[in-house]
Amino acid sequence: MKIHEYQAKEILRRYGVATPRGRVTDDPAAAAAICEELGGRCVVKAQIHAGGRGKGGGVKLAESPARAAELAASILGMRLVTPQTGPEGQLVRKVLLEEALDIAAEVYLAVTLDRQAGAPIVMASAAGGMNIEEVAAERPEAIVRQPFDLHLGLRPFQAREVARRLGLKGGTGRQAAKLVAALAEAYVGMDATLAEVNPLLVTAAGDVVALDAKMTFDDNALFRHPDVREMRDLAEENPLEVEAGRHGLNYIKLDGNIGCMVNGAGLAMATMDIIKLEGGAPANFLDVGGSASQEAVASAFRLLVGDPSVKAVLINIFGGIARTDRIAAGVVDALAGLGEVSLPVVVRLEGTNVEKGRQILRDSDFDFIVADHMGDAARKVVSAAQGAG
Repeated sequence: MKIHEYQAKEILRRYGVATPRGRVTDDPAAAAAICEELGGRCVVKAQIHAGGRGKGGGVKLAESPARAAELAASILGMRLVTPQTGPEGQLVRKVLLEEALDIAAEVYLAVTLDRQAGAPIVMASAAGGMNIEEVAAERPEAIVRQPFDLHLGLRPFQAREVARRLGLKGGTGRQAAKLVAALAEAYVGMDATLAEVNPLLVTAAGDVVALDAKMTFDDNALFRHPDVREMRDLAEENPLEVEAGRHGLNYIKLDGNIGCMVNGAGLAMATMDIIKLEGGAPANFLDVGGSASQEAVASAFRLLVGDPSVKAVLINIFGGIARTDRIAAGVVDALAGLGEVSLPVVVRLEGTNVEKGRQILRDSDFDFIVADHMGDAARKVVSAAQGAG
């Protein structure tokens, strides 16, 4: 789960991470009043679940409260396009107004999971800031990496080492080490999958402040953090993914045109791989679960055909726990409830009650394309999608 910058800063402040003073609003008139409270000079920042907002025109400096109101009015309601939103952009519904600080240096700092090491890791770079992706690609040696033990936490000497390798010394170095340790503590304590400060600002006075903040969380741990769960902004999420969540489906929207409905995450990944191997592109990851009910399958199918990018559907079911006849009945019921469906639907069924499942498909009014095995299914659905396109 993702949250907004202002929410991430609220959490980080609990752990002792210094942030600029600021408040969020959706009203241009209120923006002027907030800017006045902050000293009359402030930064107006669009709040969406994406990075690169500054490059897209979503972060502006206001030299006066009146200018803050003007900038807020221009940013609110805009569709902000960044490298992380795609060409369609994201609608801005809130802005964060923060005090303007004198910048001496900007560095990059984050805590995430190093899957290869099987441990959390602090990543930092003195060459960071807004262009950290380019730094990582072109100068990987400029990235400081400090793994640490999940149970012991980041040790003080490790935090000091990160600050030292960032070139921060004296009082600034001590502040930086304290902030690094606090960020690591927040990452572990909040069950985060990412805690990122980009940029971490060094002011002209030598203070260290989190100028921006991003946090994402492990959905499976949200039961421990009801306050974080309340921060979820459904308007920022893909509507299809939100709808899937209501039905308990594991769904992720992708960029292709072949809708996939599979039971089991491993089989779902293999299905997407074999579609790519045959020259196609999956429109989604959709796992209806190993013991998928007829109702869940019907909901999943409605989700797939409701995606305008989908040109063909592949249903790939192995009935171990789930009975294939129930899966087939769910698909047929979903089609009946949707009325006329023009999309080609390829079905591959194997496992428990497979003959009953295939008979249900044959007896239905819909002309399913039946596949004998996964390779056959992939070839048929790619061909069907190309024909529909």
